[in-house]
Amino acid sequence: MNTTVRILDERTPEERDREFLPGMGRFWLLPWYDLHSRLAGVRALHDRVAALAGIAPGDAVLDVGCGTGNLSLAVLRAQPAAVVTGLDPDGSALRTAARKASRRRVPLTLVQGFADRFPADDGSLDHVVSALALHHVPEQDRTRFAHEALRALRPGGRVTIVDFGGASGHGRPGHGPQGHGSQGHGSRGHAARGHGGTGHDHSAGAGSPHAAPSPDGDLVRLLREAGFTDAREVERVEHRFGPLAFVQATRG
Repeated sequence: MNTTVRILDERTPEERDREFLPGMGRFWLLPWYDLHSRLAGVRALHDRVAALAGIAPGDAVLDVGCGTGNLSLAVLRAQPAAVVTGLDPDGSALRTAARKASRRRVPLTLVQGFADRFPADDGSLDHVVSALALHHVPEQDRTRFAHEALRALRPGGRVTIVDFGGASGHGRPGHGPQGHGSQGHGSRGHAARGHGGTGHDHSAGAGSPHAAPSPDGDLVRLLREAGFTDAREVERVEHRFGPLAFVQATRG
């Protein structure tokens, strides 16, 4: 098996000065991020995203807001033959993700960049996944994320997201099965990047100067407006920070 782990910096010169909110809201807290995530029981959320995505052997997967790599590694647990790329602006978090992938002897490509510009050619991806990484991204950049997902996915390719808020009535089937991450409080750390970045920390909260408004139905709407005809909330989990929604969409 190819177990190559690599980090690529695909930021433009302008993006190198672009601000983002680090994991857990402070750069110095990054060493405690994975412990915090484990204690929160957030792994179940990642595993549920991987299961809902239905990734097949050889599928190309982009994890947007990958942070320290927990969702990417969940995808590789579910489908070891997937070709996974993680995208995040935080170089320190990516180096942590690379060490974890190397210890597990799994192949992983990590790209330093932002949620509104994918490191992927047109029609080259089978899946775009994200866990708690978009609710602090400003709306204009979430809009670009949705258009980038449509551009980069092949026909039949799928977006699978778990985030705060969700559909709020846009295709929501009611409360889905509890227990898919319901024991975790959701502060995976993959949630916050200001000024168009991706990110990995809900703990920054609404009071952060970097925080965008909660999506609260925004993701389904933005995916539909980008051209996904079947964007919908497929499951919802209640937790102490509020509702978590699993959102999916397929490129026609």
